[in-house]
Amino acid sequence: MTRNSTGHGAGQAGGQPDTDWAAPAAAAARAVHARFGHRLMGLPGTWIGAVAWPAPVQAPWSEWHYWWQAHYLDAVVDSGWRSLRHGNRAAATRDVARGKALLRGILLRNFGRFPNYYYDDMAWLALAADRLGGLARAAGSTQAALAGFASATLAGQLRSAYDTVLGGGIYWSRKRDYKNTPANGPAALHFARSGEPDHARALADWLRVELFDAGTGLKAGTGLYLDGVHPTASGPEVERTIFTYNQGPILAALLELDHPQYAGQAAELVAAVERRLATADGGLRLEPGADGSLFTGILCRYLALAAQEPRLPGESRAAAARLVTGTARALAAVPEPAILSAAVQRWTVLEAAATLPQLPTDTKIG
Repeated sequence: MTRNSTGHGAGQAGGQPDTDWAAPAAAAARAVHARFGHRLMGLPGTWIGAVAWPAPVQAPWSEWHYWWQAHYLDAVVDSGWRSLRHGNRAAATRDVARGKALLRGILLRNFGRFPNYYYDDMAWLALAADRLGGLARAAGSTQAALAGFASATLAGQLRSAYDTVLGGGIYWSRKRDYKNTPANGPAALHFARSGEPDHARALADWLRVELFDAGTGLKAGTGLYLDGVHPTASGPEVERTIFTYNQGPILAALLELDHPQYAGQAAELVAAVERRLATADGGLRLEPGADGSLFTGILCRYLALAAQEPRLPGESRAAAARLVTGTARALAAVPEPAILSAAVQRWTVLEAAATLPQLPTDTKIG
């Protein structure tokens, strides 16, 4: 069930250096801001992304998607970190200011509160807000008090979504009739990053038991995480759809938990992603639809972290880097999208590629 270092790429075939992905990432950032970004209702100090381009005249009731804005914010933070890697503190400070304005725009557009109906939405924004606070501190610009408030508020909402039905896990929505990977993966990552490892481990372990497709009997599994499970009177009903984005946050959470057991699971997951979700061209498959147009970008963000994780075997890191840069090559070749989700995905993938060390493909990492 759905609703979502150095700045160079890994190498191409033949051992030739790949694209310097920083420049395409910067161009994608400018395009998203120019095409989709605007002040919310013209209010100074706010920013928001229009759903489509060209955008109609914006009104308080204009269509929007909370979680698309969360990933827009995450991409703004990616841009700021790229600027810091290249020694451009002024550009990073501008991204901090834009991120704060976007977070303020989300707050106002959501009727003056950060919580909403969907716990996966809230987990995505908690992750982005926490990263914005970290970027602000690193840039030495201004305090990002609103980011800290958003992160803490949304973490409280995520804690409230947990119960022992189905053995644990958090719900997808306030309806509390479905527990899924889109909510539990990013929630686990947020708890791991924000100093609550016990909560993170509980969710990661629950996902492994309930929604990891290990196979049964003589039937081999995919080695990937399934979408979710419904508690019913007759027993659990699992939705077995495999989505790209469901693999990303749990991959990052496993790495963040810093234990050999979880590092081993992360390496297995990277291998399964390459085996099951890669295209013939070496990138990742792209999911269809409006929400789906964000899915592969989310996975690439976290594969880029895996590609630089020294606790993973060299083959796992090399595979993660190949998948990110292969996807970046595919998306760099297409025109600028006319829908916000696809435009943010393209930008996210290019930013992910820009974090990777520049190596020829015949060089193993580690």
